[in-house]
Amino acid sequence: MDFKMSYMAEEWSLKMPKGLDLEVSHHPVTMKRVVNLIIAMERLKTSNSEPVLSTEFQDESLLSIMLESIVEEHSIIERTAGPPQFTSRDEIECTVTDSQKRSLVLLESSMELHAVMLQGGSDDRKVHLNMSTYAHPTPIAETRPVALGIKGTNLYLSCHKDDDKPTLHLEEVTDKNSLSRISAESDMVRFLFYKRDTGVSISTLMSVRYPNWYISTAQDDDQVVEVCQETAPRYRSFNIQRQS
Repeated sequence: MDFKMSYMAEEWSLKMPKGLDLEVSHHPVTMKRVVNLIIAMERLKTSNSEPVLSTEFQDESLLSIMLESIVEEHSIIERTAGPPQFTSRDEIECTVTDSQKRSLVLLESSMELHAVMLQGGSDDRKVHLNMSTYAHPTPIAETRPVALGIKGTNLYLSCHKDDDKPTLHLEEVTDKNSLSRISAESDMVRFLFYKRDTGVSISTLMSVRYPNWYISTAQDDDQVVEVCQETAPRYRSFNIQRQS
């Protein structure tokens, strides 16, 4: 590394404006510092301004050029930073019942979830969910982004529009790794819901893609689970029980 830096110093010294010299110290350097140095030297080489070539050019002028290069590099890094992302943290198995103690049941023929009051001995119909929690790029108080998958399947709840109205769907996700990191600007946000706890194990689930649209159940038994707004005459609170 010392030989390379010495060679670089000799090369750039030949290109410096008359009256200026370049010396590279032997202190440990990083590639970032080398890039800043090259940018500054390019500015000196291509500059046609009088202050650089005159005898009035001082250390402060050189420092100013170096700082401008660093600021320019910092600005480029900020402009090229990617969009914020939701990052998966962990996954838990849970069961879900609505405020009327009705369980979620999968109807495979229609690919729908229904809220059903199960009788004794029919607990095997109850859906178990794998709930993945996410770190939020811009956290919202008392909420946690989650993705909800049906245990033993590749099906996940999602929210997207049909006829200009947000609707709840079950979608097959063959590559589950695609849900490990979700860009806030991507279409994959349809799989995310904000879980807000309103009591012990009592939560609401609001679509991340369509704020103020909540997973909900109907007043009547054995009806499809849908999304609705707060004013709709539906149940929006769920008891989410973690399974050991």
